[in-house]
Amino acid sequence: MKTIEDLGDLRGKRVLVRSDFNVPLDGTTITDDGRVRAALPTLQALLSAGARVVVMAHLGRPKGAPEDKYSLKPVADRLSELLGQPVALATDVVGDSAKATVAALQDGQIALLENIRFDARETSKVDAERAELAGELAALADVFVSDGFGVVHRKQASVYDVALVLPHAVGKLVLKEVASLRKATDDPARPYVVVLGGSKVSDKLGVIANLITKADRLLIGGGMLFTFLAAKGYSVGNSLLEEDQIETVKGYLAQAEEAGVEIVLPTDIVVADEFKADSPAQVVAADSIPDGKIGLDIGPDSSALFASKIVDAKTIVWNGPAGVFEFEAFSGGTRAVAQALVDAGTHGGFTIVGGGDSAAAVRTLGFDEAGFGHISTGGGASLEFLEGKTLPGIAVLED
Repeated sequence: MKTIEDLGDLRGKRVLVRSDFNVPLDGTTITDDGRVRAALPTLQALLSAGARVVVMAHLGRPKGAPEDKYSLKPVADRLSELLGQPVALATDVVGDSAKATVAALQDGQIALLENIRFDARETSKVDAERAELAGELAALADVFVSDGFGVVHRKQASVYDVALVLPHAVGKLVLKEVASLRKATDDPARPYVVVLGGSKVSDKLGVIANLITKADRLLIGGGMLFTFLAAKGYSVGNSLLEEDQIETVKGYLAQAEEAGVEIVLPTDIVVADEFKADSPAQVVAADSIPDGKIGLDIGPDSSALFASKIVDAKTIVWNGPAGVFEFEAFSGGTRAVAQALVDAGTHGGFTIVGGGDSAAAVRTLGFDEAGFGHISTGGGASLEFLEGKTLPGIAVLED
């Protein structure tokens, strides 16, 4: 893949950048600006080179038409603060405002197009429709830089099709993401440990199937752990359970045993009567969850067990929290996993936090991001990379 440096002199050139600004909002306030900050190295490099930078991104899931609650204005404001210079925001995607905003740029200035998903062609399954939008986007620029890792697993106009039209390069963020994840897929230093959490086993089927043949240990937490407990014949009370995946999980357990891969399940669970922050917490054995109770975190013994299985590893990938970390009473397991990754890093382990809720947990729980080898900006993209899938937004950049 070509890098920004391979594009030559960019002074005066209009550079179209696909970033990932799909940030969480509370009204119009960004509650976690990690993805905006992750975009800075590429944008600053382009601005310093004298480029006229045109950024496109999405926010939320609008239905192919403008919706005020999904406007990128909060992102433009925060980006302006972080860059220390104005960020012009077009009021449309490729219309009159976008054209005028881009035309007004001078060397070293930056503009942000309105939410790319306000145009239904962005996510169209019809190639010709996406190509039409890509052509209109390309008319605004001279070159394209792909730097939104969180969307490279999507075959969308601003991610894939525009790279077919314009000279292109990979941005610094995507380059760093790919290099980091390849450390966990190509020839990982061992022991290689993967910690999986989150709500559903079905979201992680592909990555579990792929890693059973590659990892040394798989640690299972989050809501998905209850399907594993059910597969071992345990009652899980009112905990989250995907009954249609129990047989699949039984197959994974058997396959792991045959391959000599250790699957580590919690030995105790923090349960409550309701899914509420103030619901009284109780610790029970993992094989004795009472009827009517709902599991919301791994227990203290499990936290210590997980930490012991992480701290000596040389490659660690973590995707998905161990419990409902947003509730203080049920954040202990996730906190323990995060701390174990930090500890492993101090002993020479390379740690990857796989984006999404895991990255949010690191910041919410107050960990210094510098304590981790790499914090991914793309949960779904990093999972598909670990599954060994071809990511369209990466493949199209490989000349």
